[in-house]
Amino acid sequence: MARVLVVDDEPGVQESLRMLLKEQCEVVTAGNAEAALAAIDEAPPDLVLLDLVMPGRNGLDLLPDLGERTPGVPVVMLTATKTVATAVEAMKRGAVDYVTKPFEVDALRIKVRRLLEQRALEREFERLRDEVSGRSRLGDMIGRSAPMQELFRAIERVAPSRASVLIRGESGTGKELVARAIHERGPRRDGPFVAVSCAAIPETLLESELFGHERGAFTDAREQRLGKFESASRGTLFLDEVGEIAPPVQAKLLRVLQERAIERLGGSGPIAVDVRIVAATNRDLEASIEAGSFRADLYYRINVVSLEVPPLRARREDIPLLVEHVLERVAREAGGRSRRLSPAAWEVLQSYAWPGNVRELENAIERAATLSDSEVLEPRDLPEALVEASRVATLQNEVRAGQLSFDDAVGRFECELLREALEAADWNQTRAAARLGITRRQLKLKMDRYGLAPSGTD
Repeated sequence: MARVLVVDDEPGVQESLRMLLKEQCEVVTAGNAEAALAAIDEAPPDLVLLDLVMPGRNGLDLLPDLGERTPGVPVVMLTATKTVATAVEAMKRGAVDYVTKPFEVDALRIKVRRLLEQRALEREFERLRDEVSGRSRLGDMIGRSAPMQELFRAIERVAPSRASVLIRGESGTGKELVARAIHERGPRRDGPFVAVSCAAIPETLLESELFGHERGAFTDAREQRLGKFESASRGTLFLDEVGEIAPPVQAKLLRVLQERAIERLGGSGPIAVDVRIVAATNRDLEASIEAGSFRADLYYRINVVSLEVPPLRARREDIPLLVEHVLERVAREAGGRSRRLSPAAWEVLQSYAWPGNVRELENAIERAATLSDSEVLEPRDLPEALVEASRVATLQNEVRAGQLSFDDAVGRFECELLREALEAADWNQTRAAARLGITRRQLKLKMDRYGLAPSGTD
């Protein structure tokens, strides 16, 4: 059911509208601007009925915040006859219509129904457009796989709110890209995005980095410095690897999140801050809580909404898209020709486990495209450790699938090791045997068994 937010300081008006519209939609009420913004953070509405004259911040003042936090959501002004001119001014600032008090019941119902239907059509159009286009990008993230499409939808749902988000995922999966996408699609998109790598900053410096310090707060504090919380004012603060924060700093971070105020080191009083917290971790924070290394109360503060970034091995169908993206970027930056991968190179990429995830894939492709002179990239252009691990994984998969016996798999693996050692030694059997840690006689017997010889010899 559609959700309508009624913002009016008169309880009688709130109740009247609730009774009037309850059959059409869910009605949520707020008596002032602050309560209205809190209701929006809890769940974005499909329509806002906004009183023009209220104590504190009036409807005209609140209108810009509504536009930022609920983009695309229509706002109808509620006004007395004597303030119609001001309501017209509100329409110039983004409101879609106004109604005068006392309400004409049928006209109001029709207006609300028409706006809700229009909003529903717009959202359906957006959904169908994404579905038809097979959206493969969101911000700087790429993926058509089911796990990535689900992640994209989750980001779109959570971005408009002010809820704190905890992003989970292995190293290299792109957790910061998720955080940036949330920021860029939220009401704070025009504010700063400030990232802090909690694992890269020593415990002794992290407190100053987050909260800032005054001149003379400690030996090297020669001037006042703003912390990341103040730098991220009216924006988003991304705490990467939040599980690495030491317990003493965790306690101070919790206090800031509770009180929405920081105190610089050496400062004389609290400073109000307005930031959205997005945190990320590759740790099992629940296990850290059990072990006593992470505070449960801080965990519940940052984990209002949890998003999981899938590892690359769980979204192998996205590998071609990611490779194409990297190759295009390298060609564009280097001003050179575009490259492509041979079938054998593709097989290596698809069979490898990718413990370093997208970051490892991007590094491997960029390295190959940069160092190779060939237009077609072969397995030899890829990192040796990657090719070797891929070869082992392929053999294991063939054995598991019953396509290859255990003895044949061992023989193929041994043959490949022998060939690599011989090629590295220019087919000098003494040097190759030394590389393998076997005698020259053992090597010769194995070469005869597998028919190994330099090309061009009988």
